[in-house]
Amino acid sequence: MMKSSVLGYPRIGADREWKKALEAFWSGKLEESEFHRQLQEIRLNHLRKQQEKGIDFIAVNDFSYYDHILDTSTMFGIIPKRFPYKGGTVPLSVYYGIARGTKDATASEMTKWFNTNYHYIVPELGEASPVLTENRPLMAYREAKEKLGIEGKPVIVGPLTFLKLSKGYSVSETDDWLGRLLPLYVQILQELVREGVQWVQIDEPILVTKLSAADVQRLKTIYETFTASVPNLNIMLQTYFESVENYNYIVELPVKGIGLDFVHGLSGNMSSIKALGFPADKVLGAGVIDGRGIWKAPLREKLALVEELAEIVTAERLIVQTSCSLLHVPVSVNHETKLVTELKGALAFADEKLDELVLLAKAVSRGGGGVTGELEERDRALLALKLSDERNRSDIQHAVAAISAQHPERSRPFSERHIAQQKKWQLPILPTTTIGSFPQSPEVRKARQQWRKGEWNNEQYANFIREQIDIWIKLQEEIGLDVLVHGEFERTDMVEFFGEKLAGFAFTQNGWVQSYGSRCVKPPIIFGDVAFKEAMTVEETKYAQTRTKRPVKGMLTGPITIMNWSFVREDITREQIAYQLAYALRQEVEALEQAGIGMIQVDEPAVREGLPLKGDDQAKYLSWAVRAFRMTTCTVQDTTQIHTHMCYCEFHDMIYSIEAMDADVISIETSRSHGELINSFELNTYKLGIGLGVYDIHSPRIPCVEEMTSMIERALRVLDPKLFWINPDCGLKTRGVEETVDSLRNMVEATHIARAKHVQEPITNNR
Repeated sequence: MMKSSVLGYPRIGADREWKKALEAFWSGKLEESEFHRQLQEIRLNHLRKQQEKGIDFIAVNDFSYYDHILDTSTMFGIIPKRFPYKGGTVPLSVYYGIARGTKDATASEMTKWFNTNYHYIVPELGEASPVLTENRPLMAYREAKEKLGIEGKPVIVGPLTFLKLSKGYSVSETDDWLGRLLPLYVQILQELVREGVQWVQIDEPILVTKLSAADVQRLKTIYETFTASVPNLNIMLQTYFESVENYNYIVELPVKGIGLDFVHGLSGNMSSIKALGFPADKVLGAGVIDGRGIWKAPLREKLALVEELAEIVTAERLIVQTSCSLLHVPVSVNHETKLVTELKGALAFADEKLDELVLLAKAVSRGGGGVTGELEERDRALLALKLSDERNRSDIQHAVAAISAQHPERSRPFSERHIAQQKKWQLPILPTTTIGSFPQSPEVRKARQQWRKGEWNNEQYANFIREQIDIWIKLQEEIGLDVLVHGEFERTDMVEFFGEKLAGFAFTQNGWVQSYGSRCVKPPIIFGDVAFKEAMTVEETKYAQTRTKRPVKGMLTGPITIMNWSFVREDITREQIAYQLAYALRQEVEALEQAGIGMIQVDEPAVREGLPLKGDDQAKYLSWAVRAFRMTTCTVQDTTQIHTHMCYCEFHDMIYSIEAMDADVISIETSRSHGELINSFELNTYKLGIGLGVYDIHSPRIPCVEEMTSMIERALRVLDPKLFWINPDCGLKTRGVEETVDSLRNMVEATHIARAKHVQEPITNNR
C-alpha cells in the first residue's frame, strides 16, 4: 500500500490546552515541572492520534514551546546579548524573554512565516557563537519511540532557510555563518543516525522563493556535506507553500527524497516534473492534501493527480502527504455542532486531513477500488455547498461587477485634502493617537460571555459597553491623546466581529489556529457571497464622539485583511472575494460618515502576508489589493480623514503600493524591528501622513520616554514633521490597564519633547 506522511501537526490541542498551559506558566500559576509534564501529555496525544489513524511517517520535533524558529535559534545557542545567558541548555526564562521581552530587554522581532498568518521569532545572529545546546530532534525521536513505539520522522528547519530568515549579519558574512552552522547540523544528524533514525525531514521552504546563484551553490554544499557525514540517512528535503525554483538543481541534490507542494505549487511543480522528469533514485513526497485550507479534498481529482505522477515516478517511490504542516488549520471538525449541514459536510480540519491521506493512499493502492462509497459521499457533500443559496446571490455578484469596473479614487489629491483636513481638525504637530483597541479586561470578557449566553439582554450589554467607553474616553483625555478611539470593547477579534455582521460568513465553535506564541485566532469562514446587512460600528463610535470634543476615529478592518485572516471559498478567485468585501465595507464607511464621524481607520495589517511568493505574481496581487482598499474608502468627503494600519511584516518592498492606497494617514510597526523599517523611508520619499509605531505592545514591558524619543527622532530625520503621527505599533487589547496607561503617558511625554524640539506647540481647538 502507498505510504502516507504528515509534515507537522497543530500544537495547540483540541481545546487549546497548549495555550492555557503557557499562559498559566507565564502568570506563575503553574510550576515548571508541571508545565513540562502537561506539554508532554499534549505532545504525546497528538502523536498517538496520528498513529491510530494509520499515518506511516509521523513528524516529531514539530511541537514547540512557542515557535519552531525560536527553537532552532536556542538549540544553536543563538541568544541576543541583551538576555542573561551563560551557555548550556537555554532556560525557559531566556527562551520566553526572547519571544515576549522582559522588564530589561526588548523582545526579538516577530514577522510572518512566508505568506501565512503564522508569526516566527526572527533569529539575531549578531555576535553569537553558535554551539549545540541540546539535540531537540533526537529528544523528540526518543520520546515518541519510548512512550508510543513510534518510529518518528524528526523535522529540522534547514540551514539555508534558517540563514535567510535570520538577521544581524551582512551578505558577505553568509558563507562564514554557514560554515559555523553546518558542523552543528552534522552533529545533530550523526546523533540521530546512531540512535537508529531512518528518515529525517529537513524543511527548506526558502527554495520556493527566488535564489541567487550563490544560494544554489550553498545548497549544494549543505547537502553534499550531509551526505558525506551521514551517507546512510534518508533525508527528505521538504519544500512547501509554492513550486520550487531551480527544480533541475534541487532534484539532483544528494538526498533520498524531495517533498513538493502539489496544492499551492501545483502548476509550477507539475510543469517541472513533466518537462524534466524525476530522478530514479529518489522518493517523491507528493503534497496533495492542502495543509492550509479547510475544505474537503476532491479526492477523485487528487487520485487522478497521484496516478498522473505515478506515470513519472513509480508507485513504490511515491509518498502522499500534506502540502505543508497542519499547523495552519484547526484540529477537528467533530467539535463543530452549529454549522449548517451544507457547510460542515464540506469541511476537513487537521484530523480529517489525516483520514483523507489514509483514504487516498488506500485508493491509489487499490486503483480506486474499495473506496467508491467514500468518494461518492464526498462528491455529494461538495456539490451541496456549490448549489447553496449563499453561493449564488446574483444581486451581490452584479453590484460588485459594476463597481469593480469603475476607477476608485478620492475626488481630490492628498495635498489638497490635507489642507482641508488640517483646517477642520486643527491638530497640533505630531498628533498622538492609538491603533484602536484598549485592554480586554476579565470584566469585559465576562460581560461578553454573559451576553452571548443570554444571561444579559442587549440593553444590559450595551450599557456595559458604554460604561467602558466612558472610562477610556476620560483616560485618553487625561493622558493627553489628540485623536481618540472608543476602545472596541464590544469586539472579540478584528475580523470575527465584522464577519458576524456580514452575510456569507460562518463561524466555528472551536476552529482555533496559532497566530504567534499563545495567541490563537478563530478565523471566520467565507463560504458564500459577502453582503452588507446593517451598520456594524456606528452606534458605539457615535456614542464615544458625544463624550468628547476631540475627534474619535471610526474603526474598521479592511477587505484584504478580512480575506487573508479568514478561510475563504475556493470556487471564485481571491480578487473577487476582496471586491465583495470592499463593497460591503464601503457601505459601512459611508454610514459612519453620515453619522458625523470624520476620521475613519480601515486597518490592513494583512496586506503584506497575502503577497505571493513568486515575484511574477506580486504586482498583480498588489494592484487588486490596493484597488479593493480604494473601493472601500474612495466615496468619502475631502475633509474625512482615512487612516489605515499595518504591522509585523517586512514592508520595505511595497512602499509604493502602500502609498498608492491613498490613505490620509498610515500607522505602521517599527518598534519590534527596532526601527529598521525607517531605512525604507531613508531610501524612498513618502508624501502622505504616517505614524511609525514607537513602542511594542506585544511585550509586557513599559517603554521609557528616552527610547520612544529616540525612535521619533530617527523617523523625523527622514519624514516630514507636518505629516508625522505618533502612536503605538498595534492595538492594546492584550495588554493590562496599568501598563497601557503608563506606556501611553510616556508616549505623550516623548511627543511633547519632540514638539518642543521641532516647533512650538500650537494652541488647538479640540482641547
